[in-house]
Amino acid sequence: MRARIAAAAARLMAEDGINDFALAKKKAARGLGAAHTEALPGNDEIEAELRAYLALYQAEEHPERVAELRGLALAAMRALERFNPYLTGAVLTGTAGPYAEIELQLFPESTKEVELFLIDRHLAYEASDERRYSGDRARAVAVIALDWQGVPLRLSVFDPRDERSALKTTLAGRVTVRAGIAQVRALVDSGPEESADETRPA
Repeated sequence: MRARIAAAAARLMAEDGINDFALAKKKAARGLGAAHTEALPGNDEIEAELRAYLALYQAEEHPERVAELRGLALAAMRALERFNPYLTGAVLTGTAGPYAEIELQLFPESTKEVELFLIDRHLAYEASDERRYSGDRARAVAVIALDWQGVPLRLSVFDPRDERSALKTTLAGRVTVRAGIAQVRALVDSGPEESADETRPA
């Protein structure tokens, strides 16, 4: 059942544009009639299934989409360079589906700086708050969502002191893999088959 849920969750992420592993595995479990099972797969298991699915069923369009999204991500990072941007999420790891969003972490002196930057450039956005973790310590971060050249862009705005910390989206989750401008530029230059496997500063 664990393997079946992992495969179904990967298919949901690839075809339906679900970016959240927890949501994908819960929907997959419900679809298989195992909503109350304790045999839920880990994110790493789902990611392995997702890579296999993309290689099998989207062998041509997927690499092209990843390359396009990484190019757009690099352009956004250059525009936001003053805020110390890092790319994270599916665009970085190379598992981005057709509806994937670009996820950036920013480390400005204040969230207001980022908002003023967007306002000055007449970029409409929506802001909300979410919880992130540095080790076992919770962090409330501002999350800014906007459209960037036709693609959803999601900015998580951290305190500058968190830039050198190992950040996670959940207390029990994996440390978030991220890459700075230089690393993303190298990925863009090397092609969509490359991915970042470690969290390291730019």
